[in-house]
Amino acid sequence: MHKPLFITGIGTGIGKTVISAIMVEHLKADYWKPVQSGDLDNSDTLKVKSLVSNNVSVFHPEAFRLTQPFSPHKAAALDGIVIDPEKIVAPETSNCLVIEGAGGLMVPLNNNFLMVDLIPQLGAEVILVVKHYLGSINHTLLSLDVLKNRNITVNAIIFNGDADTYSEDVIKAYAGCSSFSIPEITLINKENIAKQKIDF
Repeated sequence: MHKPLFITGIGTGIGKTVISAIMVEHLKADYWKPVQSGDLDNSDTLKVKSLVSNNVSVFHPEAFRLTQPFSPHKAAALDGIVIDPEKIVAPETSNCLVIEGAGGLMVPLNNNFLMVDLIPQLGAEVILVVKHYLGSINHTLLSLDVLKNRNITVNAIIFNGDADTYSEDVIKAYAGCSSFSIPEITLINKENIAKQKIDF
């Protein structure tokens, strides 16, 4: 049984949800977002579900549904709660499980527990989503160092969007793991999600 795959990114707005949909469709995996902050009527779980065509994947409910669109610790505080990491327990499934994080690795769930702390708790390996912009090499290598220092396995890097050979060569040499490229998807729908190929 494969370890759960934890989809994280080098920042916010990198395309984790689209990549999660591609992974779920390609692997016919289950999907779970432990913490959703804000936009509950159009949550990432609902977005991924709307983009997946197969009838095998199960979409598991979030452990925490927060009403405000801020970092989880702030959103929870505004909702009058404190996120207890012990209540974030992976759903039982015999299928491969794709887990989508919120924001990047160092996003706080509470004042003492970061998103990166959740990954080993869930027994997961990381899929790191990278999008190129000025500063993205730095953000990527810092993310890789955080994972390395915590002995968290990076299963693969996914470059999302327009290619940049200069950036990708540096990142791949530093990371030493598998990498895949997903071109910019101008129209995000079921058909275009199903066309994307990742060699897992």
